[in-house]
Amino acid sequence: AGRQYVRFSGYLKDCRVCPLQKQCMRKVPTKQGRQVQFETGKTTKHISYTDRMRVKIDSSPGRREYSKRLGAIEPVFGNITVNKGMNKFTLRGQEKVNTQWQMYCLVHNIEKLRNSLH
Repeated sequence: AGRQYVRFSGYLKDCRVCPLQKQCMRKVPTKQGRQVQFETGKTTKHISYTDRMRVKIDSSPGRREYSKRLGAIEPVFGNITVNKGMNKFTLRGQEKVNTQWQMYCLVHNIEKLRNSLH
């Protein structure tokens, strides 16, 4: 009938340990998680996913969580993709692709060792 809906799904493993389970479900989940859908009307303003993420990151718990990501692994992939120019694999086959990825990681680690010596 020309209506649009937004659907949310919760997996069973998430619903079982959720502290808000009693507010969301009448019975304890056994077979499947929770599925909810809301109609998006002309009166409701749709917030984009980018804006939702911006609000989430700007909160104090979001800043703490995001700072952990920056300190862990993202700089490594950023260095390999941007500085080394590896946007895609140039070889075919699982073994060759694994070898190519290991070569890029090896170069990255050698650069880290060189920088720590100077």
